[in-house]
Amino acid sequence: MNETELRVLLAELAASLFARGYAVGSAGNISAKLSDGYLMTPTNSSLGRLDPVRISKLDLNFEHVGGDKPSKEVFMHRAVYQARPDAGAVVHLHSTMATAVSCLDDVDQTAPIPALTPYFVMRVGENLPVVPYYRPGNPAMEPAIHAAALGAKALLLANHGPVVSGKNLIDAVYAAEELEESARLFLLLRGQRVRALTAEQRAELLGHFG
Repeated sequence: MNETELRVLLAELAASLFARGYAVGSAGNISAKLSDGYLMTPTNSSLGRLDPVRISKLDLNFEHVGGDKPSKEVFMHRAVYQARPDAGAVVHLHSTMATAVSCLDDVDQTAPIPALTPYFVMRVGENLPVVPYYRPGNPAMEPAIHAAALGAKALLLANHGPVVSGKNLIDAVYAAEELEESARLFLLLRGQRVRALTAEQRAELLGHFG
């Protein structure tokens, strides 16, 4: 896929996420890797109204080289790409259910959502660390995100929202959608006796789809 096609796809997928309430206002940001750098949603832009031509372009050192000024959270994406060389895209949302889980104090901060469905394991993975709270836009959170991303494709920023990576843009968006639905299911079942997938079942899924 060339850069022009990736710009169009990024705008289309972002609009789809926005239309379904995964982001509101100017919240959230998305990036995708190119052979010579990265595309990133501009600062203060709505995911529902992106102009493909104006999407920011960064070079391989994450310096702004084209398009509108990038999101102030460039450091967040850089932390994930540097921790996960196989990542081809990063999606950060303020989706309601995943953000709600990020606010819970009585869950395991290394795995707040249990593996209730195979799709959670297949798309999100077994690990979902919660990064301690930092003020939005604070670059001091970069080392914490990097450390969390070393062992996980997705993570939650405490009281903020999810950050999800994937091998390409479509994969990252699908994973972000699956995380939101898994969070919804988890919250719906809180207080009930649930049957999570066993270690053997999770290993089988990871062996086939990991």
